[in-house]
Amino acid sequence: MKTTLKTHALTLACVTAAALSAPAFAQETKVSIGMSGWTGFAPLTLAKEAGIFKKNGLDVTIKKIPQASRHLAILSGDIQCAATTVETWIVWNANGVPTQQIFQLDKSYGADGMAVRKDVTKIADLKGKTVAASAPGTAPYFTLAWFLKKNGLTVKDVKVVNMEPGPAAQAFIAGQNDAAMTYEPYLSAVRNAPDSGKIIATTLDYPMIMDTFGCTPEFLGKNEKAAKALADSYFEALEMIKKDPAKANEIMGADVKQTGEQFGNSSKFLRWQDKAANKTFFAGEHGKFSEEAADLLLELGIIKAKPDMSKLANTRFVQ
Repeated sequence: MKTTLKTHALTLACVTAAALSAPAFAQETKVSIGMSGWTGFAPLTLAKEAGIFKKNGLDVTIKKIPQASRHLAILSGDIQCAATTVETWIVWNANGVPTQQIFQLDKSYGADGMAVRKDVTKIADLKGKTVAASAPGTAPYFTLAWFLKKNGLTVKDVKVVNMEPGPAAQAFIAGQNDAAMTYEPYLSAVRNAPDSGKIIATTLDYPMIMDTFGCTPEFLGKNEKAAKALADSYFEALEMIKKDPAKANEIMGADVKQTGEQFGNSSKFLRWQDKAANKTFFAGEHGKFSEEAADLLLELGIIKAKPDMSKLANTRFVQ
């Protein structure tokens, strides 16, 4: 009889423990994020791999999707959130992909650039030459257009070969094309192969690449706490980078097949943006840059009309 009572008590205890622990798992909000291996997005990977997202009640799946097709993944429902450049959100919203930016990720300080052959002395020399860059509507294509415009040219003055940043850098090093638009960590591959050419301009010369994180309005409306947790998790990841850079760099580097040291060197060309920087950014710079970017996108024919510029960002999650 005692054995039976003990068995029943043990069973009841197990059932009770399982019942108590179940809500914790049920409360984890599932969210899929679309991004690339760009160095600036790496703290999101860190937040996942170091358990920060999970600690904050999120069940995050990160999917590596090229920028040119990331909006299609949003439309299909395959992802609810994404990381991309500020001007890309304008393109998506203008083309029927409603999204809102909720926090800033990074600013490029030389992490995006243009590689050219040694005989090219200035950007204007590229007239009539071949440049490898991602498709229209992506950051590298926009960067190319921005650089050319600042030097009296347009994309119509060059021959654009559509290649993603990694392959563009590899092809350039192998001797293909007159120029290439790429970013870290691939830009460092060009830096380390001086015989193939040189980097003629970066975002140190033309500061215009900044990345933000955003989600669909539907996701934000139904998951307020999760959206706040996404922002908070990002800022926690930045704190981890400050406190234990060696470990953080190792985790982030592994995702793009770099050592911690290599990753640390790549990240020197950008600045991740903490909560204070986010507040400053969304208070003024974001709107000003978005307007200028939208004008160029119209000029390029990438958008036919500006979307509602007042709805591009939802800043309550960084307050």
